[in-house]
Amino acid sequence: MTDSAYDAPVLLDVPDVPNFRDAGCGVLPPGRLYRSGGLFHMTEEGAGRLKALGVRVVIDLRSRRELDVWPDRLHGLEVEYRHLPLLPDPADSGLPWPQTPAELYPFMAEVGGAALAGAVRALAEGGAVLVHCAVGKDRTGLTVAAVHTLLGMPEGDLVADFLRSNPALGLDAGPVPYTDEEGRERMSNPVEAPNLRAALARIAELHGSLDGYLLAHGATAEDLAAVRALRAG
Repeated sequence: MTDSAYDAPVLLDVPDVPNFRDAGCGVLPPGRLYRSGGLFHMTEEGAGRLKALGVRVVIDLRSRRELDVWPDRLHGLEVEYRHLPLLPDPADSGLPWPQTPAELYPFMAEVGGAALAGAVRALAEGGAVLVHCAVGKDRTGLTVAAVHTLLGMPEGDLVADFLRSNPALGLDAGPVPYTDEEGRERMSNPVEAPNLRAALARIAELHGSLDGYLLAHGATAEDLAAVRALRAG
């Protein structure tokens, strides 16, 4: 991995927000794109930290059901909150979420285009953007990897950044138990490089390229150009 991908600190201190880090990784200037887990335990101190970081837009990739159970706690923070669910709500769509990561990642590519394009549009508008899901590893990981791909980050670098979620969340030793929004006991799995590669390959398979995929789901050529213009020199 190149040294430039380590330009930003691995983790930033935002109280009670897991896996919060600058996602610039040498291809964006620091302070343009942040990523994290959910803000549903964020304290007032954490909200103050987001304000100090200049966050303008918060993109929440979680489902409506997750929001109902665990709404973000913004403590009056003046940001634009955008709900862009990357996965469809099974109760509304009739599409159950795959249970294994190997199945989940291509599925996310198939159903998450509007969310990925929405994140790109927000970044193109200017100002600091925070994108998050529940713990900031799968849905957020794919979204950030798509941005990194758009900016031309070498695959080895973007995969290495993707894998940072494992030590950040205590998953480097294997799966850990958690309780989901329905009160069911589940296991949170480490992220794995082959799954991310499978999702990115599925994006290319569906629309020929990442550009084609984003354009098909609501981004414009101007959006893509604006994001590419942000690339760190």
